[in-house]
Amino acid sequence: EWPRWGSTAGVPDAALDRLTALAAPQPLGTLLQPLRLTGAVDPVPTTGVLCTGNGTSIELVQMLVRLGDPALRPLTDPRVSFFELPTGHWPMLSMPAELTDVLLRAAAGEGHRLEPVDDTAGPGHLRPFLMDVPDVPRERHGNVDLYLPDAEEPRPAVVLVHGGPVPADARPTPRDWPGLTGYARCVAGDGAVGVLLDHRLHDLGDFERAAADVAAAVEAVRADPRVDGDRVALWFFSGGGLIAADWLDAPPTWLRCLAATYPVLAPLPNWGLSESRFRPVRAVANAGALPVVLTRVGREMPEIAATVEEFLAAAKDCGADVEVVDVPHGHHGFETIDLTDESRTAVRHALRTVLDHVFGGHAR
Repeated sequence: EWPRWGSTAGVPDAALDRLTALAAPQPLGTLLQPLRLTGAVDPVPTTGVLCTGNGTSIELVQMLVRLGDPALRPLTDPRVSFFELPTGHWPMLSMPAELTDVLLRAAAGEGHRLEPVDDTAGPGHLRPFLMDVPDVPRERHGNVDLYLPDAEEPRPAVVLVHGGPVPADARPTPRDWPGLTGYARCVAGDGAVGVLLDHRLHDLGDFERAAADVAAAVEAVRADPRVDGDRVALWFFSGGGLIAADWLDAPPTWLRCLAATYPVLAPLPNWGLSESRFRPVRAVANAGALPVVLTRVGREMPEIAATVEEFLAAAKDCGADVEVVDVPHGHHGFETIDLTDESRTAVRHALRTVLDHVFGGHAR
């Protein structure tokens, strides 16, 4: 029961039993009484103690800040500091001495400060794609963009699914991010239809509707007369990787390949999704012969890297067809921040492999 609310990593069994015995319902009055904010604590220094075993790290928060969400800008105030502890949601039970030390250091003004977004350079995900891309026609239909190849007959399609959560008011929206449009243009330049969509993964509770958005976009794309609806690939990025679970669990015959790049492949412990269907690490057991192309970055955040390794172990156990494209020195979102030959080689390899599967031996 406790893992539903966060990781219990490091908590001794006796302490967990005591926690269960002492647990009591939240007093109703604390939920109904209005919270009156006077601003009196605003000048007081603030410290966040992040428990990496629970799915949160300084690096992850820094990445979210770089996405440009205005709500997170206060976290870059010099009066705000952060510490990490390698444990789960209950550090007072699992690492009491270490937590005491961290709190004393926080009182002394120590701790990590986040880097503010450089407004002149812009956030990393809005920097140029790492390769030159072909100039191909783009059509916008509602929340779906089509990048079209120079072809008269119906062509296979590659649907690119962005990650998240992305704030609802973020501009530009993901389908205009250079890292994703670069892939879509490369797909079209190689003879297939590149597809980008904006889905509504704005919060951790939005996976259901985001998955529905993806499914609706796929059906619309397959119905387009310029698309060969029997040859489609789905390519998931980052937090969008959880949406891949539906397609791994019951892959349709027209799905020729599923790709995932620096994906999250299991909900992190503090996401509250431990019992949801969005668990690719479990769904891969039903993938059958579906080819999976997984791009793994060597400098991934540990909490995300752990989900990738769990997925690969599960895939090995069930004999799933998974090809790993490694980027040993790549970071999460490497296509616009790690502009190296290693990164370009990995992107070309992944594109070529996905397109080989979706074309299925037919001429391009």
